[in-house]
Formats: sequence, C-alpha cells, structure tokens
Amino acid sequence: MRRIDGIPGVLLGLWSVAAVLVHIWFAGTGYPEPLELAAIHLALFVPPVFLLFPATEHSPKNRPSLLDLVLAVCAFVPNVYIYLNQEQIYERTSFIDPLTPVQYVLGTAMVATVVEATRRSISYTLAGLVVAVIGYMAICHLLPGAWYYRELTFAHITEINFLSVGSGLYGSLTVMSATIVASFLIFGSLMQASGMSRLFGNFGALTGGRFTGGPAKVAVISSALFGTMSGSSVANVVVTGSMSIPLMKRLGFRPVFAAGIEAAASVGGPLVPPVMGAAAFIMSEMIAVPYSAIIVAAAMGAALYYVNILAAVHYESKKLGIGAIPRHMLPSLSDLARDAHLVLPLALLVTMMMMRFSPYLAAFWSTIATVAVAALRSHTRMGPRALFIALRDGGFLISMIAVAVTSAGIITAALTATGLLLAFTGMIKAAAGGSLLLLALLIAGTCLFLGVGIPTTPAYIITAAIGAPLIAEHGVPLIAIHLFIFYFAVLADASPPVAPVADAAATIAGAPPMTTGWYACRFALGGFVTGMAYIYEPGLILEGSLFGIVSTAIALATGLVLISAGLVGYTWGPLPAWLRLAYVTAGSLCSLAYIVPVWQRGLAGIALVGATILMSRIASARGTAPELKPALVSHAEGELR
Repeated sequence: MRRIDGIPGVLLGLWSVAAVLVHIWFAGTGYPEPLELAAIHLALFVPPVFLLFPATEHSPKNRPSLLDLVLAVCAFVPNVYIYLNQEQIYERTSFIDPLTPVQYVLGTAMVATVVEATRRSISYTLAGLVVAVIGYMAICHLLPGAWYYRELTFAHITEINFLSVGSGLYGSLTVMSATIVASFLIFGSLMQASGMSRLFGNFGALTGGRFTGGPAKVAVISSALFGTMSGSSVANVVVTGSMSIPLMKRLGFRPVFAAGIEAAASVGGPLVPPVMGAAAFIMSEMIAVPYSAIIVAAAMGAALYYVNILAAVHYESKKLGIGAIPRHMLPSLSDLARDAHLVLPLALLVTMMMMRFSPYLAAFWSTIATVAVAALRSHTRMGPRALFIALRDGGFLISMIAVAVTSAGIITAALTATGLLLAFTGMIKAAAGGSLLLLALLIAGTCLFLGVGIPTTPAYIITAAIGAPLIAEHGVPLIAIHLFIFYFAVLADASPPVAPVADAAATIAGAPPMTTGWYACRFALGGFVTGMAYIYEPGLILEGSLFGIVSTAIALATGLVLISAGLVGYTWGPLPAWLRLAYVTAGSLCSLAYIVPVWQRGLAGIALVGATILMSRIASARGTAPELKPALVSHAEGELR
C-alpha cells in the first residue's frame, strides 16, 4: 500500500473518511434500496484502491500515476450511472431489452476495474479466477459434457455482471459488504484506535504470563482477544506479532517456531466472536440465521482452537526449559483497570445482538459508544487527528474487502447463470459416493485449495455455494455446515504454499516463509479437527443436552492436548517415537472417532491427560524433569532484562 503524503494524501484521507461517515449514517438511520446502496458503496470504495495500490513494483510508491487516476474515474462513473438510472434498470426485462452502447461501455469498464483492483489489492489468483469465469461464459457453448452451456453473447455476459438486479456487481454480496461488513470494520478500527489492544495485551500477560512459556502464551491470548474486535488475521499478526515474535525469539524460541505460533494464533482471530470477519457476516445473510446465533454456535469451536495452540506452546516451552514471567514483571491489576472501561462498547455490541437487534444497528451504537467511552479517560481519549486516522484506515480496509466480495459476486453469478455450479456439485457428489466423511473431506479440500490463492471471504462463498447443499442432504444442521466451511476457509490463510498470515509473521521473525507456514499449519491443527467435528458433533454448536455438550467439549479438548503433546514430543520428558505416535493416535481417536459415543471418548481423554499430568508431577518430585528458567521480561519496555 502506498503512503501518500501532502495534499493528495489529505484529499484521499478525506474521501475515505467521508465514505465511512456515509456508511455510519446509513447504519444508524436506515439504508437505501439495495441497488442504490450497492452503487454508492462501490463508487466510494473501489476508486481509492487504484490510488492506494501501485500497478507494478516499478510504479510510483508515494503518489498515484496518471493511469491510476484514469482507472479511479473509470471505477466511479459506472456506479454513478447505476445510481441515476435505477428506475430504468428495475423496469427493463432481462435478456430481452437490448443494451445501449453506454451500458456496454460502462459494464465492461466496471468489470475490468474491479478485476484490476482485485489484482492490486488482494491477489492475482482471485483476479485470474474472475477472468477465467468470464472467459468460460464466452466459450461455454463450445465445450463438451458438463462444461457445456448455451451460447452467451457479449450482451448476455454484460447483463449478468452489470445489469442483473440481485447478482453480479450489484448483487446481494455487495449489499452485505455495504451493510454488515462495513459497519463492523468501522467499529473494529475505532476500537483498536481507542487502545483496546493494550488492554488485551495486559490481560493476556496477567492470565498467561504466570505459567510455563509465559511470553508465548501471552501472544496466543492477546491474539485471541484481538480477534474479538478485528476479524482480520493479517492485521492481528502485524499488531500483536510485532511485539510478541521478537520477545519469544529473545527468550529462546526458534524464529520459525515463534512466527508459526503467532501466525496460528492470529489466524484464529476470525474464529472468535463477536466480530468474526466479513465471511461470518455473509454467512448470517446466506442462511438467514441471526448473527447472534452464529456467535453462540462458534464460541466452543473458537475456545477449542486456542486450547490446542496453548497446549503446543506449553509442551514446547517445557522442552526448551522456558518458564513463567516472574510476578513482579507482570502488569498489575491497576494497569488493567485503567483500560477496563473500553470493554463497554464490546459488551454493548454482544448485548444488542443477543437481543436480536440488526447487526449493523448494533455495530452503529457500539461505534458511537466506543468514541464516547474512550473519552472518559485522558489516555484513551481520541482527538480529531486520532479519529480521522482511525476512520481513514477503516475506509481503506473496507475498500479491499469491497473488491474481494464484489469479485466473489461476479464468480457466483457466472457459476449460477451457466449451471456450472450444479455441475461442480454433481461431480463432488458422485466422487463422494454417498459417504458423508468423504464428502466432507472433498469439500474441505476444495476450500483449502481455493484459499491458497484467494482470501477467506470469497473462498467461503464459493465453497458454500458448491458444497453446503450436498452436506445438508445428510441431515447436518445448516449452521454447522457453514461453520465447517468457514473454519477451513479461515485456516487456508495459514496453510502453505501461499499463506499471507504466515508470510507476515515470517517477515517479522526473519524466518523462512514456507517453513513458517508448515509450523503454523501444525499449530492450527485444532481448527482442522474442530472444523470436521462440526459435521458430526451437534454439541459443538451447543445443541442437545447439557451432558452431550460438556462431553463434546471434554472429548475434543483432551484429544487436542494429546495430539499437541505427541507432535511436540515432550511431556514429563522427551517422548520416544513410539510414545509420540501413541499420543497422536489416542488424541485423534478422542477427537475424531465419531462411531464411539462422545462421553466415552471424553472419559478416555480425561484419563490419558490425567495420567500425563501425574507423570509430570512425579518427574518434578523426583528431580528428573529439567528446571524451567524464568522468562525475564521488562513490563515497562516489553524487552528482556
């Protein structure tokens, strides 16, 4: 992203802030009808992408070029046309009324600018996928078998993408981006500016720093808490990793391990309610389920994900001999109390959503509350400059999300219009052969494959469109199906070969990106296990009896602890190869042996984890366990003593 200074930078910032304020106004007073809203949203947020992101590595780094300005105008004008001609677009008969020359030109320009904006700000892969599906529409009548569809003229393709109400560029996905997604991104940006990350860091230190591997556990807990207000794994790793990774390295953790832990912890941020990122908001709209229900259903899965990472950190720290942070170096309760008032907007958000207020109205009032509550104390009060920067940066983030979601809208419109969506569904169903397990594995693999090159939100949207109806045929609850797909879409961000979160963490740590990705993938194992469990364990979405819910939590948690111990190869001491394999096998059975009643797996897990703890205590009592060195950290400076 460019850093544009001077008058151009101020003007771009003013544009971004104005766009954000328009969306805040809509959230509080009511939105216009969908086509008008989508046009306003894209007109305000797509043009800045060309000014913020250079076309190539040789483009100017501190100012937009003439080409960038031209493309920004080309991305703005078609939306003005849609806004001014809504009535005509609603009244025309699709695929019968001819397109005007102006509609041809503007439709082509809008699709091209969205593709280019996606290439610059998101990924070449997602942009290439959009081009591929449009190319497919042009040649589908020439292809054999399931790939065949009747001939689509250039007019048909333009209409599907540009003039079809409810799909394509101005479809439901773009409307979701303009409503729920934008509202929550603005809220998260202001929460971060108020100093909430400092509160989370201090809370993480107080709760995790007192135990074995204290600094690494602080990083994990802080990343989990940061996810409650961010929903962006990349932002999470940049904010928390810039402090935690260097600290872990100085305390003896290998760079690749420190980066892998932080990447895995940050990737889990979008799994943590209440702000779970754009894909979760879209999920709520796609399956017509209140967002509050998604929060409840996702809560246990998020907790289990971090249980797995904390277990891996614990055993790795014992292996390295890294102990707790001494109490006198930890932040005090008074440090925590200084920022405790910042929790109020987050509590208001959750309360309003549980009371079934609309998510964007809850986000609106929580955003207002964030500014008001932060003003209660001088060190958290946001002045005009801080507010301007927070709103500006929130607008920049919305611009990136908007082009990603709009690209996904083009892809899903093309797949639906040509029937290719049904073809893919048929291929996967035939390959699964009636097996729910094989079907789930195929869909999870599809999601991870898509996630290699495209962000979480479009990966989730495309996979859900293809795979969710197939799993639903097996009687799995709809919310569980979509959370299953969502988990794998999120975890793709930490899975090699292309893992943006792992790459960011590796850059901070000075570690090899590919190796960091594999470490992050290993530490994120809890997400893969939990994702699969959504298909088979109703207790995971808090459905069923209390006994079943508790049994599910115990079976999965103990299984993940056992798997972590086996992968690290250390508990009360170094584990031989056969015992490491036994731990991984036992943990896998506790977590994944769905043919065995969950309460029996839970009891077995408790017995095995209890035996491990007992052996560790015996080793400590006999003096055979290595002594742990205290993690000497200066709380004031966040550095080693």
